[in-house]
Amino acid sequence: MGEKRQKRLRIAFLGMKCMPALGQGGVEVVVEELSTRMAKLGHQVTCYNRSGKQGGKKGLTTYKGVRIVNVPTIDRRGLAAMSASTVAAIRAAFGPYDVVHFHAEGPCAMIWLPKLMGKRCIATIHGLDHQRAKWGRLASAYIMLGEKCAVRFADEVIVLSKGVQDYFQKTYGRKTRWIPNGVNRPKPHEADLIRKKYGLEKDGYILFLARLVPEKGLHYLLQAYRQVQTDKKLVIAGGTSDTDQFVKELKALAAGDERILFTGFVRGQMLEELYSNAYLYTLPSDLEGMPLSLLEAMSYGNCCLVSDIAECTEVVEDKAMVFRRGDVEDLREKLQTACDREELVQEYKKDAAEFICGKYDWDEVAAETVRLYER
Repeated sequence: MGEKRQKRLRIAFLGMKCMPALGQGGVEVVVEELSTRMAKLGHQVTCYNRSGKQGGKKGLTTYKGVRIVNVPTIDRRGLAAMSASTVAAIRAAFGPYDVVHFHAEGPCAMIWLPKLMGKRCIATIHGLDHQRAKWGRLASAYIMLGEKCAVRFADEVIVLSKGVQDYFQKTYGRKTRWIPNGVNRPKPHEADLIRKKYGLEKDGYILFLARLVPEKGLHYLLQAYRQVQTDKKLVIAGGTSDTDQFVKELKALAAGDERILFTGFVRGQMLEELYSNAYLYTLPSDLEGMPLSLLEAMSYGNCCLVSDIAECTEVVEDKAMVFRRGDVEDLREKLQTACDREELVQEYKKDAAEFICGKYDWDEVAAETVRLYER
């Protein structure tokens, strides 16, 4: 058994926009964390990136020991993921790989092809993507096709939450492997760039940091926050994801309240400073896979306020504040309590980083994933 685990595997990753993540979402972060660790362990790893606006750094062919291949992509909403994952699946099917690892539901529509060519195929379901409000009828149908193909053709299906695991068992009778995401232990930063650009000080703001999409529950947050009596600002940090009209609606909802600040997409030191100096981090989501932004917020020692969906409560356990999903009044009450009771917020902050960094470790996640490849 020991000799088998020492075998050098040839692994292909596909389904993400790009690797390295370059500030993209959860799928891209997961692929970067796993692929680079696997390369460090001696495996031969290839990542298939999209081309065009959503792709990675032009001309990049390797990153931390991982081979980067850019595939042709139709750079239009609803077609970029479909076209890139189709081409990547074809190349992986006929490439020299032992394992082809698909990420997200939609790309799994092509998982049958590498399987037909004798590859070991793994599917990671980052969330039930067909439920996301941003997708139209055609895109949702394609995503559902991917889900069904993953169920039928994948050698192993990885899920990130117990809720999604229950869904696959009840809906398809399909056994899945629960392997949650990890988190890195960060180095906190003092307020510098955020002070100069936005006038933000430590503990002077409530932070939302995620993609600006309907399922993140930002409309609940804005409605609730506007009723809270506090001088603390609300900082909404994050970019759009084919949701420009939704963002216009959010800004209209925030109009007239000078305490609300939209930063747009942030990365690097700016992102690190926002996490490091927040009074409270909030994630009022209706739908999640496993929210990496929540793990990151806790790793910086933040007090967090999250909706009571399983994907959030499984992460925080009793180490964060929780409100009833979609309940604006309950969210308002919890926000007001947090603003009024600094000692409560500090109590949650005290244990957050040690708890989350001890619970979720990327090295362990990578090692467990490799063991799954080798079964």
